[in-house]
Amino acid sequence: MEEKASPPPQGCSKPHLEKLTLGITRILESSPGVTEVTIIEKPPAERHMISSWEQKNNCVMPEDVKNFYLMTNGFHMTWSVKLDEHIIPLGSMAINSISKLTQLTQSSMYSLPNAPTLADLEDDTHEASDDQPEKPHFDSRSVIFELDSCNGNGKVCLVYKSGKPALAEDTEIWFLDRALYWHFLTDTFTAYYRLLITHLGLPQWQYAFTSYGISPQAKITYNSKMKRRKCVHWKLAVKSLRWELRSCNQRACGIKPR
Repeated sequence: MEEKASPPPQGCSKPHLEKLTLGITRILESSPGVTEVTIIEKPPAERHMISSWEQKNNCVMPEDVKNFYLMTNGFHMTWSVKLDEHIIPLGSMAINSISKLTQLTQSSMYSLPNAPTLADLEDDTHEASDDQPEKPHFDSRSVIFELDSCNGNGKVCLVYKSGKPALAEDTEIWFLDRALYWHFLTDTFTAYYRLLITHLGLPQWQYAFTSYGISPQAKITYNSKMKRRKCVHWKLAVKSLRWELRSCNQRACGIKPR
């Protein structure tokens, strides 16, 4: 059973949380219009939990993923924006705990006889190119674990590219959209985590790394929240924040949204 998280602290006043969030809470809290910046503080994972996960899944966990879990067994940070008298949740950043770092399987997608499996949906038409590595496979060629369910907008996955036994150096971070198409994000978990922080956990931010971009519905939502006069300064502050974080993390991420 997963460890119980302590009550969410308001903001980030502890040094280890400040390090974990790369200082984003302090910057968000000082941004006009931003409110209820909250982190669900979780205790570090114990080493035997990591060893058990590796043995159970026949996979070697990448060193940066291990280091993350030894700092906190999962991550969940949210923030809201105040419009007039209304508090509207907006940003959400999450990394699954070890117990929820589960493998995407080939089991039937529907509880019907002869229903298709994920492997049946394989499309081998996409080959690796200079700007996009070979995509993951739903069959035994890849081993895929869910890092974040993206609030139902897709899945961010830790992908082992060479099947089992899976080695740490064979991992990449990919985004699986709702249509079950793959989109490359980063080579390492560290780079992905910084990318997550850089984009502030805004809804559907992962789609900025797809060929079709963020959905029109999400754009309408953003625009409707920013149009009011009271949010003009907040909008500028968030743009400034994103630029500041992106400049700091660009070298580590090694990737820019389209």
